[in-house]
Amino acid sequence: MPESGQKHAVLFVCSKNGGKSQLAAALLKQLAGDTVTVLSAGTTPGTSLNAESVESLAELGIDIRHEHPKPVTDAAIDAVDVVVILGTEAKLESRAGKHFEVWETDEPSQRGIQGMERMRLVRDDIRGRVEALYAALGPGHGVPSADAPA
Repeated sequence: MPESGQKHAVLFVCSKNGGKSQLAAALLKQLAGDTVTVLSAGTTPGTSLNAESVESLAELGIDIRHEHPKPVTDAAIDAVDVVVILGTEAKLESRAGKHFEVWETDEPSQRGIQGMERMRLVRDDIRGRVEALYAALGPGHGVPSADAPA
């Protein structure tokens, strides 16, 4: 939990940092403005953003075309109080003093849903989780407890 007067900082992590973690970071930035520091990274970063992720955010008026995949670093983890891992591919060891959550996000492709329809469902699933996280980080709420459901 940040010291009094400091703002929360959240790191979203997925494997490639081209889709889900970028979606989550952009959605939290839009929701929180400058009240929360938001970072995203990947355990094995790709070379570019997922075009459908970019387009799904553009539908909400969010432009992430300037973003690029970045690797998870110790400095990034040290700079935050909350680490959210999206999906089951990315693996990170938890660290003392950091709140870790794993979000097993909806994967519509397992139901045969592809393309932009799939991406909108993924985006909306992540948006709901981001809104709940932001509410938990709100004034007086602190970082969610380790026992809180992810």
